[in-house]
Amino acid sequence: MGKRPTKRTAKKRKTSRSRRKQGGRVNREYVEAILVAVAIALVIRTFVIQAFRIPSASMQDTLLVGDFLLADKLTYGPKIPFTDVRLPGFTDPSAGDVLIFEYPPDPDRDFIKRCVAVAGQKVQVIDKVLFVDGKRSVDPPFSKYLDPRIFPKKSPNSRRDNFGPVVVPEGHIFVMGDNRDNSEDSRYWGTLPTTHIKARARVMYWSWAPDEKAPEWTGITSIPRIFFYNLFKFPGRVRWTRIGRLIK
Repeated sequence: MGKRPTKRTAKKRKTSRSRRKQGGRVNREYVEAILVAVAIALVIRTFVIQAFRIPSASMQDTLLVGDFLLADKLTYGPKIPFTDVRLPGFTDPSAGDVLIFEYPPDPDRDFIKRCVAVAGQKVQVIDKVLFVDGKRSVDPPFSKYLDPRIFPKKSPNSRRDNFGPVVVPEGHIFVMGDNRDNSEDSRYWGTLPTTHIKARARVMYWSWAPDEKAPEWTGITSIPRIFFYNLFKFPGRVRWTRIGRLIK
């Protein structure tokens, strides 16, 4: 006959089961907390605010290559994922707003430009000067023109310096880059449907100057080289004065 368990043995087993049960409950609570946090982050990213990185020079000197910014999706109303349905926003895009949108020729790419005219307005560029409804438009504070040449209207590159006039159709806006001589915008591919707009750029949270000498990713073995190079170069590459700057 087997030895009958003593009260102490039974108590230890009961305590062990209780600890396993309590440990399982704690693990479940951790998993639930993580899942809730992930769900909240996804909701915020989809409907409220999203981070973007500037990859090109088309918005210089308002935005520089290596700027990281937060864009607000609530202003114009966020889109429901996988549909063209847009929830109600607080206002419509207006001239001067800096927007992130799906590039019409390739919706998988995100572009960032400035709205310069809305539906019903007439847009014309004469010798690099932008006119809206017949009035000269004031250039943004950090906009620039890098090429002193002016292409006449009949030349192959005329759209850059002499364009229009065109009237922006209903449900569209006209966008241009602040780097007027180096921007692929509405002068080339047409007006932007408002359904393509994703968010309005608001604030820079980080700015990291490009470094042509920085090591590139070649696999897992390149991680130490990339890490230590950027750690050593960190103070000089960060554009400290741009962090926290509002985008206007």
